Amino acid sequence: MKKLKYIVPALAFAFFSCEDYLDVNSPVDNPTGDQVTPNLSLSAAQTQTYRTLARTGNQFGNLFLNNWGYNVNAFAVTNPEEFSLSLTNNTYAGIWDGLYVNTANFTNIIEHPAANYENHKAIAKILKAFYFQYLVDLYGDIPYTEAHKGSNNLTPEYDDDQAIYRDLVVQIEDAINTIDNPVSATIQVGAEDVIFGGNMGAWKTFANTLKLRILLRQSEMTDGETTAYLAQEFSELQDATFLTTDATINPGYSNSNVEQMNPYYNLWRDINGEPTNFYRQFAASRYFVDNLNDASAPDPRRSRIFTLIGGNVVGVLQGDSSATNGGTAPNPISQFGPAATSSAAMDGYMMLAAESYLLQSEAALRGFIPGDAGALFNLGVAASFNQMAVAPGTYISSISGIPNKGFNVGFTQEQNLRAIMYQKNVALTHVNAMEVFIEYTRTGFIDEIPLAGTGVPNGQIPPRANRMRRLLYPNSEIVGNSANVPPLSLDAIFTQGPFWFVD
Repeated sequence: MKKLKYIVPALAFAFFSCEDYLDVNSPVDNPTGDQVTPNLSLSAAQTQTYRTLARTGNQFGNLFLNNWGYNVNAFAVTNPEEFSLSLTNNTYAGIWDGLYVNTANFTNIIEHPAANYENHKAIAKILKAFYFQYLVDLYGDIPYTEAHKGSNNLTPEYDDDQAIYRDLVVQIEDAINTIDNPVSATIQVGAEDVIFGGNMGAWKTFANTLKLRILLRQSEMTDGETTAYLAQEFSELQDATFLTTDATINPGYSNSNVEQMNPYYNLWRDINGEPTNFYRQFAASRYFVDNLNDASAPDPRRSRIFTLIGGNVVGVLQGDSSATNGGTAPNPISQFGPAATSSAAMDGYMMLAAESYLLQSEAALRGFIPGDAGALFNLGVAASFNQMAVAPGTYISSISGIPNKGFNVGFTQEQNLRAIMYQKNVALTHVNAMEVFIEYTRTGFIDEIPLAGTGVPNGQIPPRANRMRRLLYPNSEIVGNSANVPPLSLDAIFTQGPFWFVD
């Protein structure tokens, strides 16, 4: 593997620095990795990895979920790879390159020789598991046990994806054990933790919620060994506490300079608050907004997710063209609202309380943990409204009578599961749409979302019957670690997913 993939935490500071606590002052001109102690590298490790999740991950998820379309009245782009499904080894390679590279910073913290940084290392283990889950979800087998060895191993072998998943749970449990059994000499975590500010109790609830998500990802598997494994692991969560407030990240985002802006906001607005070309390019998809505008229960969150036109969100069919180019796209089309573009100083979000409650709702619905699945569902929807700063009005009670959108004990389990996934999609649209794409793939609901061109007059016939189940390995791996990259054809990614995918 190329040397580019192995960076010490000190290099991360060159990419992002928001506050004085991100600065490293060393008595030598060229500090070694050992001298950059975990307290000095934690904030940069957190912010750099989050940047990929917020930017590339959201674009990936929203386009493949048919949440976003293109503003074809301003850009003549109607058939990008997300619509044509003509995917390559360059398709969203930034997810691999951003997550795999930057998680090396967490490995460096975990393996740092300095004593008494147990809490910093626990945080690093939790966050490394958080991001490695996505690498497995989107790529299957990946380097894990030999990853991040730097020049000691430039071509790491690939590990089995299910084995990685199992070890992620072990690492999370080890971190929780560290938190539960503090040592008096442990150096306290403070402002260098730009997610929870050193609140280790909050990190424990985050870890429990992450473990819940990892276990649920395997819930479609019915083989005896997995069933027994899940039963044991879920039994350990019976009395666990999960996130009840949003897990935010903010190292001091501001509009002082481009590097200090919230990275998601900076996709859509420049340092002066003016729209970027990215903002002008993307717009609301008609498929998604038809659900938000549904007359039986119009969603008040739509005005936070997209701009309103005549009181509703106006979307474009993916693959349509402007009227002047022979298409039927409306003019104007709704663009992104204040949930995405409120301020350069706005918080980033690692995980929402809404997602936590919806995960608990599914786990309770499936009988994995105790609890009232319907009540947890309603708490999740309410938490989403709170996060978007909009009043729910009668929305929650209204959707209780709408299958696949609201929860009702009179509905089937599948209808209630569909409602959980739908509400997760709405809640995470501008937060973590990559997570929702993976969840829809896991449940099989992804195949019910219209492909681009569907319903477009004279639209192209989609070349594939369904969306991909995973991504191709990126060119950085094909070139730098060719001896170990598993063979994988383009056709294969439309039928084969990670180990938890059940066709």
